[in-house]
Order: sequence, then structure tokens, then C-alpha cells
Amino acid sequence: MVAITKAVQSGVIPDSEVAVVISDKSEALGLEKASVLGVEEVSITRKKRSREEHDKAIIAVLQNRDVELVCLAGYMRLLSSDFVRAFPNRIINIHPSLLPSFKGLHAHQQAIEYGVKISGCTVHFVDEHLDHGAIILQKAVEVKDGDTAETLSERILKYEHEAYVEAVRRVVSGEIEVNGRHVFCRARQ
Repeated sequence: MVAITKAVQSGVIPDSEVAVVISDKSEALGLEKASVLGVEEVSITRKKRSREEHDKAIIAVLQNRDVELVCLAGYMRLLSSDFVRAFPNRIINIHPSLLPSFKGLHAHQQAIEYGVKISGCTVHFVDEHLDHGAIILQKAVEVKDGDTAETLSERILKYEHEAYVEAVRRVVSGEIEVNGRHVFCRARQ
């Protein structure tokens, strides 16, 4: 969130603004960071709501601010079908593996246990399935001998920030074309 906001504010991601940062946890550090960056922050706690009810409240906040692109960061919950339908091909997420490998939680540990030599991160459109949407961009990172989930995570995090900013830039610049599961990137004009 911070990397994307700074990229928007500096013009790296052109013709954009971060309209609002939303968290389902009122004490989330991201809300505090958003405030420091001058971005409106909103907490919408789950309060015994169903996933659909909670998502409906978030959709209303986003639509009231004319949000055109939803960027998930650390949102560890599947979105409802209603949410995905409200923003078709306009919700993106980053995952710390080279999808379709190592979906879900503990991706770094999964990679270490499997013994892969290359891992990385994936920025993808969000659909109703876990870490499944069409892939926008991926960055590969070598898995070194002796890596732990923590050391691998630390190395991949740098690439996650770069990849997410680049993917958002491509989407808002109109360089991305989606055709089913395939995402094509046109060269900058």
C-alpha cells in the first residue's frame, strides 16, 4: 500500500490517486500509514457479519468514492462473488509465489519444503477462487541453499513492491488487455 501510494504521489503511476485505504481491523498499521501519507482511511470491521454483508459495506465505500481499481494488500480473505462482479478485472492482488504454484498461506514455506530453486511473486487479477485470477506480472527470485521461509520472504518482498507498482502502472496506463486467463501488455506509447 505504501509503495503504491508513494508511486502515485510521485507520478510513477500517472493520472491516479489513492482514494481510500480500507481495513477490516481498526488497529491496522496500514490505516496509520495511510493517514501519514494523506490518504483517507476507513475501518470496516467484520462484527459478526457474513462475508457477503462485510463485502457489501466495502463495495459501498469504494463506489461512493468512484474507485476504479481495487488493490489488495495483506487482505487474507476470499472476496465474495458480489464483490468480484462489482469490479470485474479491476481488483488486483499480489501473492508471494510464482502462481499457480504454492497458493494460499505460507507460500514461502511451501516453496522451501518442495525444494524449488526459483520462487518469486505474482500480481494477478482477482476472481472468486484462491490465487487464481489472470496473471499480470511475475518476478522470479532464486531460492538459495539454506534459505528459510523468513529469508526467502525478505528477499521476495523487495520484488513484490516493484512488481505491484509496475502492474498498477500498466493497468491504469491502459497497457493491459485481458482475454480470458491471458493478459497482454502493450508497449508504452
